[in-house]
Amino acid sequence: MTKFNFPPSIASRPIWGTLEPRKGKAHLMIADAEGAEALIDLANAAPALLTMAHLIYLPKDTGKRYSDALAALKPASIYVGPSYDAAESRIQRVLSDAHMGLQIYLAGTEGLMGRAMSAALAAGLPLAAIQTEHRGSVARRMQCVHCKGITEDVTTDPFVCAHCGLNLFVRDHFSRRIGAYQGVCVDAEDPGEVPPQKELYS
Repeated sequence: MTKFNFPPSIASRPIWGTLEPRKGKAHLMIADAEGAEALIDLANAAPALLTMAHLIYLPKDTGKRYSDALAALKPASIYVGPSYDAAESRIQRVLSDAHMGLQIYLAGTEGLMGRAMSAALAAGLPLAAIQTEHRGSVARRMQCVHCKGITEDVTTDPFVCAHCGLNLFVRDHFSRRIGAYQGVCVDAEDPGEVPPQKELYS
């Protein structure tokens, strides 16, 4: 099992749920890596649901471990791609063509769910139509509040911004608008005084 129990935190930190089948004329499912397990569980609970779903899957470092199993569920359509960036135009197209009642299921890493949720909300989909389930890595998608650059797959605190090089503290404040957590300079008042790096949730 690839579930992780996140510790309690501030109100702006997302609480990821568990995917449940919902009635609807159209279903968009987006997952990465171990997020496939959540979709497989969903299919076991409601086999007919996948036959109406547009499925977008990003294996990341799991290779073909889940791709064949997802294809065997016989979704209405399936796209397996190398990254969110590669799938982004496809996701935007599905969202722009969406009709009222579209149900969205997001599963996998926080980075994937944050980006996809942000895109869905920007396209005018209501938050109530979006379900999420975290599976796999606890790496975060972080935005530097100083240069606004995004660093993907952050697993340590503090970390170095990939854009401006500042040492950033990993905060739990999450922006739905950009689908990322916020990182702030950890040594702004005392340059060079950076606490030892540690793994998230260690």
